[in-house]
Amino acid sequence: MCRQISEGTRWTRCGHFQRHLVVAIMDCNSSRCERSYLHPPNCRNPACIKNFGPEVQKIADSVDEYCFACRAAMARRPTT
Repeated sequence: MCRQISEGTRWTRCGHFQRHLVVAIMDCNSSRCERSYLHPPNCRNPACIKNFGPEVQKIADSVDEYCFACRAAMARRPTT
């Protein structure tokens, strides 16, 4: 299963990764993966893998804060 290599920000307080861009594709070299260069263009096998595997996350920068989604979720929480 081919994988995307992405660069982005790691939010250290919540641990989330915010992707900025995909910088490369890691080819799995499988003829059964539709994303691979080795997959035959005329293949009609429905069992072939169609999606990318888990992305490889390259951290371009780290921010000692919660990500935007976590901050929004905390703001919506009722205070008691």
